[in-house]
Amino acid sequence: MARLFGTDGVRGLANRDLTAELALSLAQAAALVLGEESRSIGVRPKAVIARDPRISGEFLAASVAAGLASSGVDVYDAGVLPTPGAAFLTADINADFGVMISASHNPAPDNGIKIFARGGHKLADSVEDQIQAAMDAPSLAPFGGAVGHIKRMADAEDRYLVHLLTALPNSLAGVKVVLDCAHGAASAVSPDAFRDAGAEVIVIGNDPDGININDGYGSTHLSALQAAVLEHGADAGIAHDGDADRCLAVDHTGAIVDGDQIMAVLAVAAKAAGELARNTLVATVMSNLGLRLAMKENDIKLIETAVGDRYVLEAIREGSYTLGGEQSGHVIFTQWATTGDGVLTGLRLMAEVARTKKSLAELTSVMKVYPQVLVNVRGVDKTKVDSNPALAAIVAEAEAELADTGRVLLRASGTEPLVRVMVEAADEGSAQSWADRIARVVLQELAL
Repeated sequence: MARLFGTDGVRGLANRDLTAELALSLAQAAALVLGEESRSIGVRPKAVIARDPRISGEFLAASVAAGLASSGVDVYDAGVLPTPGAAFLTADINADFGVMISASHNPAPDNGIKIFARGGHKLADSVEDQIQAAMDAPSLAPFGGAVGHIKRMADAEDRYLVHLLTALPNSLAGVKVVLDCAHGAASAVSPDAFRDAGAEVIVIGNDPDGININDGYGSTHLSALQAAVLEHGADAGIAHDGDADRCLAVDHTGAIVDGDQIMAVLAVAAKAAGELARNTLVATVMSNLGLRLAMKENDIKLIETAVGDRYVLEAIREGSYTLGGEQSGHVIFTQWATTGDGVLTGLRLMAEVARTKKSLAELTSVMKVYPQVLVNVRGVDKTKVDSNPALAAIVAEAEAELADTGRVLLRASGTEPLVRVMVEAADEGSAQSWADRIARVVLQELAL
């Protein structure tokens, strides 16, 4: 059987790939594997369930709850809540594990099931493999009073909201911000958090109907936010994705502020406050060259990982660091979160605006964004990208010419049959020219 878990849980087209039956079986297997610690000491396991507002989440949550309760697990249903909220509650009530039902920034027909270990941490690959294997084993089948309860967690949003506000270093009084909630999981909690923090708030994309999640709004569709910031004369705009584990921003001029720029601002602020462990930021190999140079100028060490927030998390844990993230806007603050938290990121970013009384544009000037061109080359043998002499030669030639003002990255996609060619340079023309030249060599050398 092919591996069921991808880089971020189990995902697919709801009611086709991701069915009620699959959700039930996955929940029963998770109960078998992740509930063993409590069962071994005679304690009934418990789990948190949350979801984003897409319509298929309703039947999938019901299936997961049924699978868990029928396996003797007490289920705490948090309802619609961001992914980081589900992770927080898993730790907050000392649950054995948590389940988030969401497909993040994907369109409404898709959905996914993400499982958190005790403490709200992402599962190790080996544990995911154990759960998949357990789907073929007999499920637990308690009866009578040994089956689990399903309880509505009425204070779930309030608990998470208090947690967010606790992580704020200062008030947002005097800041005017537009929030784009992507018609997603943050539609209620994000506006409440920013208002309670003292900001003047205008909200768009906060009317979820089950099928409009990420549709024209949110971190993958920033034009609506840009227009709203300019229309209302706001200091900035904050955009979440469907499950609110990421945050992108727009400054008062309408310019987009990506995850690299956000991390640059927050890393410099954290260093000044003595909150940046060993003066180190963790990012991926796809982060902009400008982030590397900005960190060097501010005497901050940058550790690079493979693409994916799980790899950023692994590096953060291994080094006991406190800040990391991705260009896409997944930013992780280990003092307050076990995963990317878009609402927390937005709050911390606006707190720096309020504290310094500088515009977001001024703050992001700490980092110059270098032109970055990405070309996807299909129809090639991606397994040979690291061993081909002609590719090594053209990359060396490009790096020699670009020197300290550019960068080349060749990467085999982890999810698609293609090779990604990424080139950064001081100007768009040079980046595009080298990306096209390298892509031609990739196609010539590795064509199937």
